[in-house]
Amino acid sequence: MTSCGNPATEQDALMHRRTKFDKARVCIKCRENPGNVVIRHAVYCKECFFPMMAGKFRKTLEPAVNPVPDGPRKKGLKPAGNLCLGFSGGLGSSVLLDLVSRSYFSTYAGEDAKGGTDHPRNTSVWKKATVCYVEICGALPGTRDRTNEVRAVVERYKHFDFVPLRIEDAFDDAWWEMVGGRRPEAHFNVDLADEELPMTSAPAASTDSIAALRAYIASLPTQTAVPSTIQTLVRLLLLHTAWATESSHLLLGTSLTSLSVSLISSISQGGGYVVREEAQEEWQPTVHIGAKRTVRVNRPLRDLGMKECAVWAWWHGLDVIGKENILGGRQGIGALTKNFIVGLERDYPSTVSTIARTCSKLAPKDGADTTCVLCERPAQPGVQEWKARISIRSFDEPALVSPPPHLKKVLVPKRESQAEAAPQHSLTPRLCYACHTTLTSRSSRGSTSVSAHANSTPLPVWVVSQLGSGDGEQWRSRKMEESDMKASLAEFLLPDS
Repeated sequence: MTSCGNPATEQDALMHRRTKFDKARVCIKCRENPGNVVIRHAVYCKECFFPMMAGKFRKTLEPAVNPVPDGPRKKGLKPAGNLCLGFSGGLGSSVLLDLVSRSYFSTYAGEDAKGGTDHPRNTSVWKKATVCYVEICGALPGTRDRTNEVRAVVERYKHFDFVPLRIEDAFDDAWWEMVGGRRPEAHFNVDLADEELPMTSAPAASTDSIAALRAYIASLPTQTAVPSTIQTLVRLLLLHTAWATESSHLLLGTSLTSLSVSLISSISQGGGYVVREEAQEEWQPTVHIGAKRTVRVNRPLRDLGMKECAVWAWWHGLDVIGKENILGGRQGIGALTKNFIVGLERDYPSTVSTIARTCSKLAPKDGADTTCVLCERPAQPGVQEWKARISIRSFDEPALVSPPPHLKKVLVPKRESQAEAAPQHSLTPRLCYACHTTLTSRSSRGSTSVSAHANSTPLPVWVVSQLGSGDGEQWRSRKMEESDMKASLAEFLLPDS
């Protein structure tokens, strides 16, 4: 492999591949046993590999257990609620489930208990642990239902309760009521063919959640938008379920490799403002105004690569079911990013950890005062006006020959000055940049035609609940007549002399 120089003329331009072993084939921990596995050019034996994995796992998780971190000691861990694990059936979530069971629940049942059953190290950290699985076959026709297989894996760990979900629950009013939401009085549909995303309301009625989900998926404009939308729906289903189970922590089995993929993919799709939330975040549902309880999302495997997780699963004989590939075609942003990161980890594994460490240092310049109604993450203020100034879809668009949306005035005829027209309800001002881009971007490779479902696309239940709660105000500007201005100030004016 070469650098930017010319190897034919420059001797130092040739970049030689690093050797597989740093110094020797002896384990770098015990210095006695021959190595069994190479992790980032470091050699470990089988006996030293297991404590190394468990130590990195606990070092990442335990400082975030207490509401205010006060040390990594196990006897000082006092979470504010229960524990919820997001399980997908993949490699990372399978290793996470096994590590949590071995680290925090095995000794409580008398297995290898040290110091007696009353010793502080054998005290349960979480009173209750729940494993939540979201089945996504409803969004991907032709895929099989893995719920029973996942249930069989979870039941092997007797300390966890299994909670199955389906991705179509995001459009189910009954599920929304079950997790503590309020059944909406009206449903909203959005027109994805218009970048202003105008909404129409209809009386609430019993709807088919699967049909609503597939209409929502079919309305998405690009190949990249489908996996991004599925990930958002799964994430919100897990978060609301964690809240309903009174869990203070939601653990996800995102390895270092998967985290690097999600970071680069999210930034590529406009999610750079919430790059820190990809690794760890504290979430509170917007439908519970004034609630003080939060759900802390943590990814304890973010310092462990895909290779370490695979070795752990192989040596412990874990049954990895696998998960559906939601990255779409090979030309999607998620698929291209994954191929790049996996290849980078294979040839230069140390650079993958650099991606995660660098992104963890990034922070937005200005704080957010609003939350996106779709992904429920912080939304950058003023982003829609900025996007309207820099984005050009077509030179024939009326937006290029008319004032920007934030400068438009609603001119009311003089004879209708007393009766104001109803304001136009738009979803755009309540979305973050990434979600708005996901719903409105057009493919640069194929046709820009939008699905027939786009004119009446249903919205997830948490979006409908926020739109129908009346907590937001609809603003519009209009030109006031001189008589109206004088009437509004009449009580403050002195009489004419």
